[in-house]
This record gives sequence, C-alpha cells and structure tokens, in this order.
Amino acid sequence: MADTNLQEIHDFLVGLAQKAGPQIASANPATVDTKKNSSDLVTETDKAVEDLISSSCRSAYPDYAFLGEETSTSGRLTASPTFVVDPIDGTTNFVHAHPYISISMAFVRNFKPEVGVVYNPFTQHLYTAIKGQGAYLTALKIPTSFPVAGQNVESTYERRKLPLRSPPPPLPDLSSALVAVEYGNERSGNNWETKIGTFNALGRAKTEKDGAMVQSVRSLGSAALNCCSVARGDLDVYWEGGCWAWDVAAGWIIVEEAGGMMVGGNKGEWEPKVDGRRYLVLRAGAGKGIVEDFWSKTQGKLIYEDTD
Repeated sequence: MADTNLQEIHDFLVGLAQKAGPQIASANPATVDTKKNSSDLVTETDKAVEDLISSSCRSAYPDYAFLGEETSTSGRLTASPTFVVDPIDGTTNFVHAHPYISISMAFVRNFKPEVGVVYNPFTQHLYTAIKGQGAYLTALKIPTSFPVAGQNVESTYERRKLPLRSPPPPLPDLSSALVAVEYGNERSGNNWETKIGTFNALGRAKTEKDGAMVQSVRSLGSAALNCCSVARGDLDVYWEGGCWAWDVAAGWIIVEEAGGMMVGGNKGEWEPKVDGRRYLVLRAGAGKGIVEDFWSKTQGKLIYEDTD
C-alpha cells in the first residue's frame, strides 16, 4: 500500500461531494422505504449516491475499506484505512424538503478520522478538515451592496477558517449554551427514557432538581451538520445517542481541527470511539467543566448492545 496522501484524499472527496450534490438537490424522493421504523427512512437517492461514492472510492483506492450507511451490515470500524460515508445525512429532512441535509464523507485510519468532508448541496456550504491542518467552511460570499441595474451578479466563494469567531468566546456554564439534541429512531426503552429525562433537565430552571436551564435547544436532523455548527461556533454543545460512525466521522475531525472537543455521551467517557454511538460535542472555548456539568444533568446511561 502506497503512502497515504491526505491532501489528495481530501481533494478527491471534495470532488465527489460536488459531483453528488446536484444529484441530491435535483431529486424528488418519490420512493421512500422504512428500515427500523417509520422514523428511519431511506430513499432511492440515498442508495444511488452511496453507489456513486462507493464505486468511485473503490476504483481510486482499491486497497482501502468502505463503510457506508446503506450497505454496511455491522456499522463497526476496523483499524484498516476506511472511507466512512453517509450519502444523505438527514434523510427525513430530505423527504420533507427541509434543506438541512448533507453528504458526509471521512477517511479513518486506526479508528481515528484524518480527513472530513461535509457538504450541504442546498446551501452549498462545504466543511472540510485534514488532520493537523485546521478546519474550513467554503460558502457563497454574501454581497455587501446591491448590483447596479442591468449588471450581472457573479457568485463568488470564500474559504473561512473555523471557528468563525476567533478567538472563540468562553462558555461559562450551560445556562449560556445553545444545545443540539436529537430524538433518533429509538422511541422506547432505556435510551429513549434517558434522552427524554435529559432533555427535560436541560430545560428546567436551575432551582429545580438537576435543572440546567440552557438558553435553548435545537433539533435539526443531521448529525454531521450539527457537528459542523459546533465547529463554526454557533452551536455550543451537541449531545447524541444512537447514530453511527458514518453520521459523525467527518464532523469529528472538523470539530477537533476547529479546536472543539469530542467526548462520550455518558459520564466519564473521555476517550470515545468513533463507532461508539454516543457523543458529546463541544465548541472551542467550552472546557472540561462544561463536559462534567453536562454529564451531571444526564438522566440515566445510554446503552447500545452492539458497542457495549
């Protein structure tokens, strides 16, 4: 196996995102199937985009493994160099024509993400990171004035280093935080009760038992984009249980390269696994005290049989 060129892999994945993006943006998901239940959806576009990406990866890098949402049977990583892909992260949003979705692609080696590419084809926001080289957002530049009558408006893109605010402001406590959470597709049992109890604790007044009284909570429907919003700095904290490596691997390296932190969703999990299925994500400027404060508000323990 030849030496791994991370910049080359980065550029290859960016090219795939730009190739697959129009396919998603122009699609009309007429065929919608369910997997686990009615909240766990898949469309023909999910499958077609994963086919495009997987065949391209295997052709360009035949020695590397591939782990994709629509074709994986285990969801587990190995130490081998692996492309980890979610063709449409946010399929429920996609079905409802809500434009908060992304193509999420990562290169993972020895269980650690080294390249991440997350692309929203509707907003044309492209998030990228290479290990040791920082994280970036490439997006359309917003005009600062109206064009002269009859003048064509040219679209220009700008590449900005993450986080967008530098230096990032400190996060003194959870009562100052904007927090992202997700229902997921597991709607009964221990993990559901843990989530609902924790959601309630996050919102409760600090004068009540375990109350954090966060400023507000967002549930946006894409783990990859949630991670990218944490990397940007416009979400402070993201707590997740039940998603998979393909949902978070790209966002993981983007968060870390933006100065943020990835820990586990349960108390004491300072060294989480990419395929561990429970995560607490914090922006730059939020320290270990926020982690411990959040863990103290969780109302139970997230347990996934395929990882525990």
